[in-house]
Amino acid sequence: MSTDVHNQELNDAPLIRVHGLAKRYFVRKKLWEKRSVIAAAAEINFEISAGKTFALVGGSGSGKSTVARCVTRLEQPDSGEICLQGTDIARLSSHELRPFRSYIQMIFQDPVTAMNARMSAAEIIEEPLLIQRRGTREERHSRAAELMKEVGLSPDWLERRITEFSGGQRQRIAIARALILNPKILVLDEALTGLDLSTQAQIMELLLELQAAHSLGYLLISHDLSLVTRVADTIAVMAAGRIVEAGKTRHILSDPKQPQTRALVAAGERFRKVLAQAHGASA
Repeated sequence: MSTDVHNQELNDAPLIRVHGLAKRYFVRKKLWEKRSVIAAAAEINFEISAGKTFALVGGSGSGKSTVARCVTRLEQPDSGEICLQGTDIARLSSHELRPFRSYIQMIFQDPVTAMNARMSAAEIIEEPLLIQRRGTREERHSRAAELMKEVGLSPDWLERRITEFSGGQRQRIAIARALILNPKILVLDEALTGLDLSTQAQIMELLLELQAAHSLGYLLISHDLSLVTRVADTIAVMAAGRIVEAGKTRHILSDPKQPQTRALVAAGERFRKVLAQAHGASA
């Protein structure tokens, strides 16, 4: 095999491959009752390539956020494989995981609760480098300034407390923090939910620009099918801990097979009609 062919195969290989992922929780409503088992995720399979977005969509309690937490190893799955760079990280210990933490980063729905209110923007963005023991103080600060500019914020604001920023600006800082370790994959857990429509559109455009610039793979978690269809290449619909339907975005939208998918498509259409009527009334 020639070097060129080998390099092309490496470029075409998925950034992450998830196979047979499963996670259960044991719950007990009352102390004297027997514990019951909830299968939050079962037989989850997908892969994400560079520059592509894979969306997991479903209602509350469908298991999509559990998948996100397992993929980032914030939780350990009960079974299945999570292959990064040819290594299955599903069974690795905390110490063994450390070199892989920078490869995949997570952006949460609420940047307020995900950040220490007493810290400055610089401290928040630089913290992952401190944890990984990378760079000097000057190098970390310089990198934070670069990322502030890249996400559309002034580097002059680095010393401001996080409480001085708006919701959209805080989400930009969360994105800068996630990027500082040069990850290959970003997990966006309802990262656009809770923002007003104008800010949501701006953050979405920023994420698309960053994806193109850095060949990032996105795992997008959302309950809003109308939102993810604007950015996702592939969609999987979850219900009761399982993927009930998956495929290319255009196929899912044009010909939904499962009742859960049809309900999500219908909800998205209703939302677009309401939005169009609101724009018409304000025009």
